Amino acid sequence: MDENILSISTLQHYAYCPRQFALIHIEQVWEENRFTAEGRVLHERVDSGVAEQRRGTRYERDVLLCSKQYRLTGKMDLLEIEQGDPLKYFPVEYKRGKPKVEGWDRIQVCAQALCIEEMRQTQVDTGAIWYWEVCKREPVIIDDALRKTTVEAIDGAHTLLESGKTPPPTENRKRCRACSLLDLCGPNTFRRDRSARYIDDELFTSPLQSTENDNENGHDAV
Repeated sequence: MDENILSISTLQHYAYCPRQFALIHIEQVWEENRFTAEGRVLHERVDSGVAEQRRGTRYERDVLLCSKQYRLTGKMDLLEIEQGDPLKYFPVEYKRGKPKVEGWDRIQVCAQALCIEEMRQTQVDTGAIWYWEVCKREPVIIDDALRKTTVEAIDGAHTLLESGKTPPPTENRKRCRACSLLDLCGPNTFRRDRSARYIDDELFTSPLQSTENDNENGHDAV
């Protein structure tokens, strides 16, 4: 895959924790836990379903998506297409957990909607997330606020990937406990160890910055 193209599923990683995103997609490390295994099995079951038509609605599974504008590609679990003029497109994502206050799941659905809009020259106003743990479908309103948040996540993920640098751990420690990369990431060790910051300051401070700092502190430049 073109290194300038993001998979839609990576946006959830970025929104959850930019460091997690970088470990997976820059450093190419991965470790599965019960949550990721259950999620993988769920998607395999959903994606293996066949397309069907029921009461004026077409159900397409494992649908390929792409966007040149946002440099995105990926698959979606389910696309419901309501017959009419024009056709109405309704993306549905399946998740193993339960509804969340945070918006990283909704960002993924919105990114799917952006791809559909570009591919079909249409408008997608709503979608949904099916949560396995509670067996409940949660609606997702594709409004201006969610679109803005999603585009910011897309831009941030592209920028981080192109930088090739892994950022420090998130300050939200609750997220670390649920992360499959906890042992590989070592967030607590990283937080205690300030030597990395010292090295960055010493190596990446330009001579001009050093001179300006010395002058500000009342020292003559050498």
